[in-house]
Amino acid sequence: MITMNDIIREGHPTLRKVAEEVPIPASEEDKKTLQDMLDYVKNSQNPDIAEKYGLRPGIGIAAPQINVSKRMLAIYVKDEKGEQHSYALFNPKIVSHSIEGSYLSSGEGCLSVDRAVPGIVPRYARIRVKATNVDGEKIDIRLRGLLAIVFQHEIDHLNGVMFYDHINEENPYQEPENAIAVDR
Repeated sequence: MITMNDIIREGHPTLRKVAEEVPIPASEEDKKTLQDMLDYVKNSQNPDIAEKYGLRPGIGIAAPQINVSKRMLAIYVKDEKGEQHSYALFNPKIVSHSIEGSYLSSGEGCLSVDRAVPGIVPRYARIRVKATNVDGEKIDIRLRGLLAIVFQHEIDHLNGVMFYDHINEENPYQEPENAIAVDR
């Protein structure tokens, strides 16, 4: 079981590396790691389990955050309509995106960042992602709103990018042009 002790923090070199592609079909070890990542985000949202094991709540995690430099991510989140979404993916790639932007009105946080980083993180409003799921099936999904933002945050981790890299240093609360605010 992954706990906060397994999650590396900002400043660790793995967080700034571009992660390696996962060979498909994935090894049993990679499948187990990916399942453990999904279990972490699910467990972290369960108040009893989170308290028992000291888990910080998260809605997504990328393999580099557990010091595994491979292109894997897990997301477990409810969208704006309250619908639950669960993803455990190998080699996710954004293949297209909207011109229109978006951002989380409350700002973004990260399991690998132990401090609040205020500011607006500009993202694309809609993205299309291709990946391979844990069963080896190719998937092609179109995402918008909160889901699109979460996917972009986690895919950034696979490319060695932290969410605060996107914040405008001179004016952290400057709203991007042609962008919609997304509430969480």
